Amino acid sequence: MDMLKNLKFKQVFPWVLVVGGIIGLLASSILTIEKMHVLANPDYQPSCSISPVVACSPVMNSWQSSTFKFPNMFIGLAGFGMVWAVGMMLFAGAKNLKKWFWWCFQAGATFGAFFITWLQIASIYDIGKLCIYCMVVWSVTVPIFWTTTAYNLQENNITLPKKISNFLSNNSGKMIALHYLLIVVLIFFEFKDYWYSII
Repeated sequence: MDMLKNLKFKQVFPWVLVVGGIIGLLASSILTIEKMHVLANPDYQPSCSISPVVACSPVMNSWQSSTFKFPNMFIGLAGFGMVWAVGMMLFAGAKNLKKWFWWCFQAGATFGAFFITWLQIASIYDIGKLCIYCMVVWSVTVPIFWTTTAYNLQENNITLPKKISNFLSNNSGKMIALHYLLIVVLIFFEFKDYWYSII
């Protein structure tokens, strides 16, 4: 039963990387274009600024949007491009990739997960605005991280205590759902007055 479950997971994993990589790449590309417009014209209103809460300009103009002194979307362009490429490699039948390759990929996925978590907290509690395209990036980074972690644990590319390893490697779907739920709950309660006002 576990072998069948792992086989199905390994068939799904490349799809998560390819679809997530493409969506993340598109969102990062749109953000890059919008950022260029904002830099060229401070009065420009991005296409994702549609309400008092869902407004990209304050997010794009915040210092958090250039955490490393260059626009964060450049990280997305490079990172999601690599995610898409790895997914395509797996579809093409790539096997027996070195452990160091998966360590690097896991490090990238983990960095992405922690980075978007910090940006979520900044967006929700510090900036007080939500950016649609940023949320698209958040939404694809979550499954990329959890499925990559599960895959690497199943393949023994990384090791954790046995109970933790077994749980994470067999419950990536639950972890993704829980992660999404937490984000939705934080957003709902922080902006609940606004949500109630539009009902």
